[in-house]
Amino acid sequence: MKKRRLAGIFLSFSLIAGVLAGCGSQGSSGSGGGKDTIKIGANLELSGGVASYGQSISEGLQLAVDEINKEGIDGKKIKLVKFDNKSEAAEATAGAVKLISQDKVAAIVGAATSGNTLAQVQLAEKHKVPIITPTGTNPDVTSKGGKLNTFAFRTCFIDPFQGTVAANFAADKLQSKKAAVYVDTASDYAKGLAAAFKEAFKAKGGEIVSEEAYVAKDTDFRATLTRMKSENPDFVFLPGYYEEVGLIVKQAREIGLDVPFMGGDGWDSPKLVEIGGADALNNTFITNHYSSADPDKKIQDFVEAFKKKYKGKSPDAFAALGYDTGLYLADAIKRAGSADPEKIRKALEETKDLQLVSGTLTLDENHNPVKSAAILKYEGGEQKFETKVNP
Repeated sequence: MKKRRLAGIFLSFSLIAGVLAGCGSQGSSGSGGGKDTIKIGANLELSGGVASYGQSISEGLQLAVDEINKEGIDGKKIKLVKFDNKSEAAEATAGAVKLISQDKVAAIVGAATSGNTLAQVQLAEKHKVPIITPTGTNPDVTSKGGKLNTFAFRTCFIDPFQGTVAANFAADKLQSKKAAVYVDTASDYAKGLAAAFKEAFKAKGGEIVSEEAYVAKDTDFRATLTRMKSENPDFVFLPGYYEEVGLIVKQAREIGLDVPFMGGDGWDSPKLVEIGGADALNNTFITNHYSSADPDKKIQDFVEAFKKKYKGKSPDAFAALGYDTGLYLADAIKRAGSADPEKIRKALEETKDLQLVSGTLTLDENHNPVKSAAILKYEGGEQKFETKVNP
């Protein structure tokens, strides 16, 4: 396993060196496709630790492309070029290199996670190819230290908003006074949500009585959960990814920690219930980008179309955001009147009041959408729509 991983990383750096030497700083030499097609890259986690996310985005994106291609864009069809980044940052970088230098795509969709998206941003900036993450919520993706990443965009809201929504829900709806926070220290996503949650919860008069940490791929959480339980929290904020979250909630219930748990969109995977169990997940909540149970007509039309294409499968938020990203990009290409990456970038930046499944999209000055969040509750292994929160 170690030799394979080192070989993969070496290959990634070799590819990067090649493209940097070949392309210099003049941008992508591609025009995004041929006479009849517009090439769009999809750099997604189709295998590996968070494959559920990438697969859902891919399905939603493909549905959008199928719909767009019925009429085309100025006589052209979108052609998706997919790359499996295997849920690893080095592979995501290698994927961006391939899509930009070899496939000459007009834009890149992906990755699902913030870390795998950040691994591509520098290349997107250097070679002037727009990159849109459907679900990378870390603020640094689009702007860091006051500097805008001009070619980086997202379709989702960002971590501070999500963490604040969770804190307000815990304090106002659940009447929580004493919260525990349990964070994956290897995840910028988890740390960002936790920081926003703590600040907002304290502002509401709440107290953080316990802060514990774990690392991705851990499997035994009982010792830290036992310490957490001894502080008598009435609520636990757990902003992690579904693989560890399922085990944590299951083990928490086994030791008698039965208070409400809440997390972010990283929980949103069918695998969560398989890992944690339906009973353990009762009385848990998540902030999310949409709910398939929302009665809004646009949402229900999407759900019906998705189920028809994928044999009755219900679309999660990652599928919805993959679909919305396809529509967002197509809208920008139409307004740009071109498959030129720079013109697409400008059109993406100017997007305002675009009606999508996950809400109305208008970009702020940092390329972040201003949009609503849904709060969902797990009951009997199923997500139930609780409420919608506006920014």
